[in-house]
Amino acid sequence: MTKIKICGLRTPEHIQWANQLRPDYIGFVFAPSRRRVTHAEAAQLKHMLDDRILAVGVFVDARQTDILELAHKQVIDLIQLHGNESTAYINTLRTYTDLPIIKALRSPLSPILESPADYLLLDGKLPGSGQLADWSAAQHCKQPFFLAGGLHAGNLETAILSCSPFGVDLSSGVEIAGQKDRNLIAQVIEIAHRM
Repeated sequence: MTKIKICGLRTPEHIQWANQLRPDYIGFVFAPSRRRVTHAEAAQLKHMLDDRILAVGVFVDARQTDILELAHKQVIDLIQLHGNESTAYINTLRTYTDLPIIKALRSPLSPILESPADYLLLDGKLPGSGQLADWSAAQHCKQPFFLAGGLHAGNLETAILSCSPFGVDLSSGVEIAGQKDRNLIAQVIEIAHRM
């Protein structure tokens, strides 16, 4: 079964859908974005979230103290780094928290895909834009990875068969006119969990 993360959840209704549909992960975006949530909003949403669903905090070149505050308050269960965070940055985080770390890499991707993070995330050139990632890069991953970038119900099965990811990560692909759509979320969770 392929794991699935639905990213950019922002409202109590989104959490209600997640609790009903049961993705493996949901994502709270703390970086500048139309999907951004505050620390307080995320804490409230996490309190509503089914304990079987893990919350991922998505950050772009954030202050480590901000990440660690959310980790220590148990607002997030995993850390996703989407900026230019270095190996030293990741290693410093590891000194203060044992939460799993996901490091996002944007297309075009290097021929050698490695990181001290627990997971990689292969994304398109502009995260959150719906642009496809370079699927051919998946064969170069030396560790478990999430596939993101331009995924939706129409191409998700092909993406999973082509790349064999540990998990898939969707945001714009489960939106209509910039808003999360319950039916689209249900479709992609069903596809991922049967593969």
